[in-house]
Amino acid sequence: MSPLRYNGQLTNRNRWAIKAQSLTHYPMELPHVGLGTMGIKNPDPVTTALEVGYRHLDTARIYDNESIVGDGIARSGVDRQEIVIATKLWTDSLNQEHVEPTARESATSLGVDQLDLLYVHRPRGEYSPEETLPALDRLVERGITAHIGLSNFTIEELERAHEILVHSIAAHQIELHPLMYKPELIEHARKHGYTVVGYSPLASGHVSEIDPVVRIAESHQTTPEAVAIAWAASKQPVVIIPKASHREHLRANLAASRLELDAQELAVIDSIERTHEFYPEWLGSSPRT
Repeated sequence: MSPLRYNGQLTNRNRWAIKAQSLTHYPMELPHVGLGTMGIKNPDPVTTALEVGYRHLDTARIYDNESIVGDGIARSGVDRQEIVIATKLWTDSLNQEHVEPTARESATSLGVDQLDLLYVHRPRGEYSPEETLPALDRLVERGITAHIGLSNFTIEELERAHEILVHSIAAHQIELHPLMYKPELIEHARKHGYTVVGYSPLASGHVSEIDPVVRIAESHQTTPEAVAIAWAASKQPVVIIPKASHREHLRANLAASRLELDAQELAVIDSIERTHEFYPEWLGSSPRT
């Protein structure tokens, strides 16, 4: 993949009420940093992540590693009740007849009785708001998942989901990093009381090629990766799920959320003009996303 180098130029049934909750109360509490598991093919990184303090694990049917994540959890010895386990239904499992059996298969693969958070991975393929969303409501009512999440939705798609769902949306997962920043989605979540879960916060490995981020990192004597994580984590109500496999990187990502950037540094990153989406919508038809 060719380098992405940025030159540093800057530019100056419910309507929306959360059912039975105030807008200041989020449906579920998520740690600031969780573990994204796309591409993880053995349980060791999952076990290590739990050992160093991670308590939010994110996987998906299409990653083909739910059983691996489940093995990692089992090996860790960490109490199941301490861990938030999230997975996602792929676009070929969103028909109302497919939602429940697929969700049950995911829970079995993960070795749990109940999922904590179940997402629609992308609103494509078999997705139909009128069929898929009521099927997700039924999963909550039957105890198969505790919470419903959406992923890669537009504001218009979020609005339609809220019109149909009985249960509150707990989280919306989006690509979020210095080269892909959509503040309107974060503001929407803040206004309406759900969490944004940011994936690929390290710009798919390219964050060290973004000059303003590198300069800020140098001023803090830290890494561009740490700055990118701290920037994303500053965007309430955002939590992030970077992928890492090695103990030192897992620890570093956890610690990075505690790095404090000042208002000017945050504004510099906010103002980066270039937009680069590493997981665009057209990938929704690919079995590798």
